[in-house]
Amino acid sequence: MTSRLNRLAVAFVATALATLGVTVANPAPASAAMTICYNTSQAGSYAGTANQAASIWNNATSNLTLTANCGSNLRIYQITGGGSYAVRTSLGNGRVYIDTQQAAQYSPLRIMTHEIGHILGLPDNYNGNCSLLMSGGSAGTSCTNPYPSTTEANRVSNLFAGTRSTDRAGSEIFRDSWPAALTTVG
Repeated sequence: MTSRLNRLAVAFVATALATLGVTVANPAPASAAMTICYNTSQAGSYAGTANQAASIWNNATSNLTLTANCGSNLRIYQITGGGSYAVRTSLGNGRVYIDTQQAAQYSPLRIMTHEIGHILGLPDNYNGNCSLLMSGGSAGTSCTNPYPSTTEANRVSNLFAGTRSTDRAGSEIFRDSWPAALTTVG
């Protein structure tokens, strides 16, 4: 609705200026960007990491904006044990759980950006390729790349293209992206 009102306002201003003899060259269409509000109140020490991951997705996609603490489309939690995972309730909505034990072994920013990728509609890809964000922990503990590939970013942009609806991807739980934390037997 807001997008339509913005387009109408642009058209009205362009018509008014044309009536006054002012030429407007190719007025830009109003943005169709969808805003996903994420909540870090339960993210503990990973709130800053969530903000970095949101910035990465904002820069990688063309019609999506993740905004901190303006609502609760996406809730981020810090947990200890059980592994990091995401629960997508619908496209752009769900919960991300970051396990402190895994974040001690793997890059916390890579984990966070990867798990948010699930909320944005991306599946796991266990091919071990560090350049693919959705390869998760299969790329090993030395992989710290937190950036989606062009293909991954384009997929998210396409999922959110021209829609304010979040019903394109159903409910799903994404577990086991990251191998279990190493434990020592004493």
